[in-house]
Amino acid sequence: MGRTTEITLTTMETDRLRKFLRRLNELGVPSAVLNGNGRCLIDPPLGMLETPGDVLASLAGRVCSDHPGTISRFENLLALGLGNQEQSHAVLVAEVGSSENPNCPENYVREILALFAENYTEVLKTTAQIEKFSSELALTYEELMLVYNMSTHMKVTQSNANYLQMAVDQVTQLVDVEGIAIFLEKKIDGIERFVLTAGAGLVAIDQVTVDLLQQNLLAELRQGKEALLDSEVDPPFTYEWPKSIRNIIAVPMQGNERMIGMMVATNILNKPDFDSIDVKLFNCVANQCTVFIENGRLFGDLKELFIGSLKALTNSIDAKDRYTRGHSERVAFISRWIAERLAETMPIREDQIHHIYLAGLLHDIGKIGVGEAVLCKKGALTEEERNRIKAHPRIGASILADIKQMKDIVPGVLYHHERVDGKGYPEGLTGDQIPMIGKILSLADSFDAMTSKRVYRDAMSIKRALTEIEKGLGTQFDEQIGRIFLESDVRKLWSIIQDGFIESWDYSNFSEYGAVAVGTLIR
Repeated sequence: MGRTTEITLTTMETDRLRKFLRRLNELGVPSAVLNGNGRCLIDPPLGMLETPGDVLASLAGRVCSDHPGTISRFENLLALGLGNQEQSHAVLVAEVGSSENPNCPENYVREILALFAENYTEVLKTTAQIEKFSSELALTYEELMLVYNMSTHMKVTQSNANYLQMAVDQVTQLVDVEGIAIFLEKKIDGIERFVLTAGAGLVAIDQVTVDLLQQNLLAELRQGKEALLDSEVDPPFTYEWPKSIRNIIAVPMQGNERMIGMMVATNILNKPDFDSIDVKLFNCVANQCTVFIENGRLFGDLKELFIGSLKALTNSIDAKDRYTRGHSERVAFISRWIAERLAETMPIREDQIHHIYLAGLLHDIGKIGVGEAVLCKKGALTEEERNRIKAHPRIGASILADIKQMKDIVPGVLYHHERVDGKGYPEGLTGDQIPMIGKILSLADSFDAMTSKRVYRDAMSIKRALTEIEKGLGTQFDEQIGRIFLESDVRKLWSIIQDGFIESWDYSNFSEYGAVAVGTLIR
């Protein structure tokens, strides 16, 4: 019985077969290539053969069931099975006549067919290997592009959830699965558990199953395996899973000598089960995600260390004079408040606001070079003592000048005692010669100084301080900046400062904002 399956020859197969048929015909040997139903696959047509079509169809059906490369004799025909698997997918037939052709004996034709069959089979094998290599190369390229994309998105300012979601979305472009998810370690009611952080598709896994999956994955890792692979394909499931799961893969996100999360995918759609290639891909992505999370943690630690060091330094200055204790933090916050109000009417970037805040925190760092006897003196200062205090902006700027991350902070430290009328110090700048950061710090510093008790006077009331600022617009303070500050909710500002900088609409506390601001310097 003839085959009903249609086959399609590749361009390479067609070209080789056509050339070979042409050569046989030149030798006076009529020939053709047929499928299992006897249909001609290569010109010349069946009409060049003397054998009837039904005989050829019957012959082709029988030969196609043979092993490729087998040469059979049927009456006046030699038939060669063609293919690269266990069965032939086509048959080459050549008429040699009832007796040997003196110009082209049957043995000669048989030898030619045998040599062609050997060469044809090797070419098919080589082609198959090239195609397999090409497919693997294409997959490797896509995997490299995935890793590249993940690397380019690896910014410490990005949240874990956003980065992990991006990673999940990238994987779904390479692996066709029903669902994929990333679970990260999180403390819930005092217990560390893996919680869903990013995902795509449908992952029918509840928290109980997640806990079991975590234990099962750890068990597989202890046995030296790279991942947990389980499916209903032979052999059956090793572990119990929800009924909707046909196959599952889980790889660890291995942090500092412990598992901080895992990537899980269920029900691959284009093959029976996950395989070693999937294990390598998922492990690669999970490792990249782990690096991002660990880098974020280290960056957070660095920010906290940096802000802690800055505050320790400013506190050491404030500690020299009990009357100015907390002054630096208050000026930093007031400066930030003014900058945020200005940003509502003019283009000021968020990172600029952070820099203004940090400049406020460090504005008096130069006082570290001024003796306590001068800073805490109750009586009038001598000219020499006033000049020593007036030197603190330059001292502070020189302390920070060699730190490249502080280049946007230095102008605030250097010019926070300048006045728009030119009567300030250290350089006597006027108007627009003073950078905006200097004008903002000047106003914030003066407001806090007026509302704080000093060794030489009591604190002013808010009302009186605002009146003094109003009087100083256009002379001591910039008109626009001062007006925006006066029109803001200063009572609310004062309340926030008195409550320890707790802000229900923003960061949870002053220290947290400081860490965020520092991040703009070291990222």
